[in-house]
Amino acid sequence: MAARKSAKKPSASKEELLEYYREMLLIRRFEEQAGQLYGMGLIGGFCHLYIGQEAVVVGLEAAAEEGDKRITSYRDHGHMLASGMDPKGVMAELAGRIDGYSKGKGGSMHMFSQEKNFYGGHGIVGAQVPLGAGLAFADRYLENGCVTFTYFGDGAANQGQVYETFNMAALWKLPVIFVIENNQYAMGTAQSRSTSTPDLYTRGEAFGITGETVDGMDVLAVKAAGEKATKHCRAGKGPYILEVKTYRYRGHSMSDPAKYRTREEVQKVRQTHDAIDHVRELILKGKHATEDDLKAIDKEIKAVVNEAAEFAKQSPEPPLEELWTDIYA
Repeated sequence: MAARKSAKKPSASKEELLEYYREMLLIRRFEEQAGQLYGMGLIGGFCHLYIGQEAVVVGLEAAAEEGDKRITSYRDHGHMLASGMDPKGVMAELAGRIDGYSKGKGGSMHMFSQEKNFYGGHGIVGAQVPLGAGLAFADRYLENGCVTFTYFGDGAANQGQVYETFNMAALWKLPVIFVIENNQYAMGTAQSRSTSTPDLYTRGEAFGITGETVDGMDVLAVKAAGEKATKHCRAGKGPYILEVKTYRYRGHSMSDPAKYRTREEVQKVRQTHDAIDHVRELILKGKHATEDDLKAIDKEIKAVVNEAAEFAKQSPEPPLEELWTDIYA
């Protein structure tokens, strides 16, 4: 049931390319700012940055429709921004402030937006996978034509609950896209040292789940694969697996010095296969914008991110009585 990578070169309009450039740049500048605030002690707890992986969420959001849902792990800021959540609310949550999406109680790893159908970052490795299937079960029950993007990493792909979920999703033909964000390292362990199969998208074959691999540093390729996957799910054919080959430039979390790989390895990806540079080249070669136009966009994005950081700093910490809200008993 596995599919190979499509040989067809996807294309995009001037407006689409500029939008993808803007969205990916927003994620990168936001994450750079978050890293700075963490270093200043304004963000506590865990913080996992998405720098390098921007094309994955931007490409898949371009294939999503109104009502589609998304759920992911703790490396989640990029998913929030790509789904349209307000950078100010996201940054305030990172800083543990009352104006954050979870009133400052979730932090980097646990925030949600019902309005944007974002069902959270989740701290337990692989825990979001069965939850994503549950969201898709609701859509199938309601027959609303929506799909759920369930994101997890190459490390989580080895968790047992993932395969229990594959079985049920295939059995009930759930409209769920399992997005494996393969950034090559499960924390500090290279995929070759932790995984018996070189291609993770084939992991659904035993359950009859169609899958394919896609270049996660090419936003247009990701969008094309996403459109194919959503069409499959909306047609009632059950789940789909997308293994998106990507790369993170920073450590697993802010506390990870990333000594398990060389500086040269990271620099090579940055210089030869950066997702934002790729779109930038397409824009300039197609004469869709000038260097000055792109500098203006960068300046505009930096202003948005700086405003979000200031908003987070000015927002008050949650009062003590907030401890007793949003709890079961």
